[in-house]
Amino acid sequence: WGGIENLSLIPGTVGAAPMQNIGAYGVEICSVFSHLEAIQLNTGKAHEFEASACQFDYRFSIFKGSLKDQFIITRVVLRLRKRPTYNISYGAISQTLEIMGVKELSLRNISNAVIGIRQSKLPDPNVLGNAGSFFKNPVTSKEFFQDLKTEYANIPNYPHKGKVKIPAAWLIEQCNWKGFRDGAIGVHDKQALVLVNYGGAKGNDLVNLAHKIQESVDRKFGIRLVPEVNVI
Repeated sequence: WGGIENLSLIPGTVGAAPMQNIGAYGVEICSVFSHLEAIQLNTGKAHEFEASACQFDYRFSIFKGSLKDQFIITRVVLRLRKRPTYNISYGAISQTLEIMGVKELSLRNISNAVIGIRQSKLPDPNVLGNAGSFFKNPVTSKEFFQDLKTEYANIPNYPHKGKVKIPAAWLIEQCNWKGFRDGAIGVHDKQALVLVNYGGAKGNDLVNLAHKIQESVDRKFGIRLVPEVNVI
């Protein structure tokens, strides 16, 4: 059953998937979402939320907005396809499939390609403490992007609902943060979007590093990166 093969190897829980509207390689959980069940904390009552009620957006749902900390998601229902539509246009999936020698597309082959990509550039949370993809990819107007492109001709980008999405990792890397380390805290040397804890760092250390990255990207590109994570 197809629809979530591009999300292979994302660490986390099923209940957190719609809360964050998790996504990777051109696919978001909202694209296969049917409904969820959740318990309201202050009443103990069960509620059902259809997709429209969840207010899904890029790495966002109502559970990160007006209903934050008010519900526990207990059940998620997805609508998958027996005859899937393959999505291999985003990132390095096509190139990876070619390297793998894949002649015929399948859910398993695409899943294996995604897993291979993730393992090649993302740290295993069981081995190296990390906060995953810390920042959202910023979405800008076409006009703002064109201004950037006149100065940075090779800036990567993807269309997004009439606007332009720019990879946050590229912006961070251009500010020379990739591979940065200060004691126990740092930026992963293979993926600039991932902040890592080499052992012994505190939450405030991570937040302070994130603030420094935000400030440097803002100074260079005029873009204020927004954290993808919830800071508790």
